[in-house]
Amino acid sequence: MIPGIENSSLVLFVSTFFFVSATPGMCMTLSMTLGMTLGVRRTFWMMWGELFGVGVVCVAAVVGVASIMLHYPTVFQIFKYVGGAYLIYLGIQLWFSKGKMAITDNSAAVPDVSRSGLALQGFVTAIANPKGWAFMISLLPPFINTQYPLAPQMMTMLAVILVIEFCCMIIYASGGKTLRYFLNQSGNVRLLNRVAGCLMMAVGVWLAFG
Repeated sequence: MIPGIENSSLVLFVSTFFFVSATPGMCMTLSMTLGMTLGVRRTFWMMWGELFGVGVVCVAAVVGVASIMLHYPTVFQIFKYVGGAYLIYLGIQLWFSKGKMAITDNSAAVPDVSRSGLALQGFVTAIANPKGWAFMISLLPPFINTQYPLAPQMMTMLAVILVIEFCCMIIYASGGKTLRYFLNQSGNVRLLNRVAGCLMMAVGVWLAFG
């Protein structure tokens, strides 16, 4: 159990976070899109970046750094717009079957995208997600018991959150890979690129204006 948290509260914490994490959102949609275009194995690099971003948001929400973000909304908005514009750009390229992420007529070919680029993509999506900040700020503090040391509670809660988030992203990425398989069966690679492009642009708009 988490030091300072009763078992009943721990069950509530795990079930609540699993429900929120499993609900389709920016990070899960991005995971499904990359699973469709790059495959599950390559999508792991985006996942590592996203998990690191989630960890930063989680710790910041507890120690109070989030209040700084609220006092400087312009910086946060610029960060969101830049990240969203990049994802929209990738989506447009996919729509026209262009760019490094585009799927070719050779279904066995995997688009060549840098690992660092994928990790940065996941990190920016996690950090610039306002709903992620709002959720962490509202959910985590009530589970912190001030009568116990903060570090053990924070580390255990963070571990639980990252494991749940990672499992959900694998599920979504696997779903994207399965969708690619069925669309490839029809031989319509352009349709596959357009579906992936629409999803990527949707995440970009969601990130910029959500």
